[in-house]
Amino acid sequence: MEFKISKELIQQLEQFIQEKNDNQLELLLNDLHHADIAEILDELDFDEATYIFKVLDSEKTAEILLELEDDLRENILNRLSPKEIAEELDELETNDAADIIAELSRDRKEEVISELQDVEHAKDIVELLRYDEDTAGGIMHKELVKVNENWNVLTCVKEMRIQAENISRVHSIYVVDDEDRLKGRLSLKDLLTTSTKTPISQVYISKLNYVKVDTEDVEVARIMQKYDLEAIPVVDELGRLVGRITIDDIVDVIKDEADKDYQLAAGISQDVEADDSIIELTKARLPWLVLALLGGFITVKVLGLFEGAMLNHGNLFFFTPLIAAMAGNVGVQSSAIIVQGLANDTLSGSIINRLLKEVSLSLLNGVILAAILFVGSHFLLNVEVIIGIIVTIALVSVIIIASLIGTFIPLLLDKFGIDPALATGPFITTSNDICGILIYFSIAKLILGF
Repeated sequence: MEFKISKELIQQLEQFIQEKNDNQLELLLNDLHHADIAEILDELDFDEATYIFKVLDSEKTAEILLELEDDLRENILNRLSPKEIAEELDELETNDAADIIAELSRDRKEEVISELQDVEHAKDIVELLRYDEDTAGGIMHKELVKVNENWNVLTCVKEMRIQAENISRVHSIYVVDDEDRLKGRLSLKDLLTTSTKTPISQVYISKLNYVKVDTEDVEVARIMQKYDLEAIPVVDELGRLVGRITIDDIVDVIKDEADKDYQLAAGISQDVEADDSIIELTKARLPWLVLALLGGFITVKVLGLFEGAMLNHGNLFFFTPLIAAMAGNVGVQSSAIIVQGLANDTLSGSIINRLLKEVSLSLLNGVILAAILFVGSHFLLNVEVIIGIIVTIALVSVIIIASLIGTFIPLLLDKFGIDPALATGPFITTSNDICGILIYFSIAKLILGF
């Protein structure tokens, strides 16, 4: 059953904190999952959250630290001494510990690392800090189980028992040579059903997927999704096994990438959250709003070019919002499909074939929508037949052009290494609005001759 925070629970915790009843606090919270405790701490004020954090055992609080909101975690870390932070990090796997240290100032990083009790753990954390956070090296764990190809099964099992003591979950057993170069992986079934004297070199599976330390995290996610992997090994430039990436790390990558794409699609230019300051939110939103405003000025200028139509054919302007809206909607639909295909690596065929398919689809949709519009404008709005013809021709044309723009722009951005999600936001909407109105009045001018 999913945990829910109640008002009574918060009041009880606040009472225990006020009374400094540490024993009752521990009894109340120790049986809860660390993610649930983090959720509770986010509901308390900062001083209360810090008090509870210091009461609980570091084995528990280390996991809680990872689940806290960024602001609360930063505040709690500022209240802890380097030694206290090091005690928390000693309980975490290397990549999680490296993520926490990366949030500290340079001086605090050095102080915390110097306080770590496990020297090997400290070395692994320092190594991970050298990699960019959006690469395989930046998200990998150093904890893994590996065996030498020259060992026999009995030696292998003994070594695995020793290594597995420090690992929370064993997804795979990797095989390396004397230089630590990755050779393959072991099947547990083969290990259990093979003679203890059999050399590992005779039973390991040489074919396996792996990534390099500089592989982008989104590419790692794509590979793991494609091959349905729970974990994937990471090798350095010499092919040596240096770490592994597990599915829980990739879920975080996918979530972060989805959040970023969603914000780009909404016209937010940097990663922000609802609780961020007004200044940060303004910096993220304002650039695209300025672009939309500029697009509005251009639209007004375009309309000014057809002033004669306003004087002689006022009915045309009633359909301006409809044409602009359809252009924007169709463009966003087309770009969203392409961006999704690029993200999932499911696009196939040439760009020409993709554009031809989009034209065919838009033509079909355009004709259906134009027929509905023509009938509706004639019988419901009593619009002249000639105006109805102009609007329907313009609608079909606008839908085709908007779909082509919505298809081509993401492909072009992706080719130049720019996030194609940029194309699903105000950029596409604004550009298609301008094009739609220009096409609409150009067709009207051609037919009516104003």
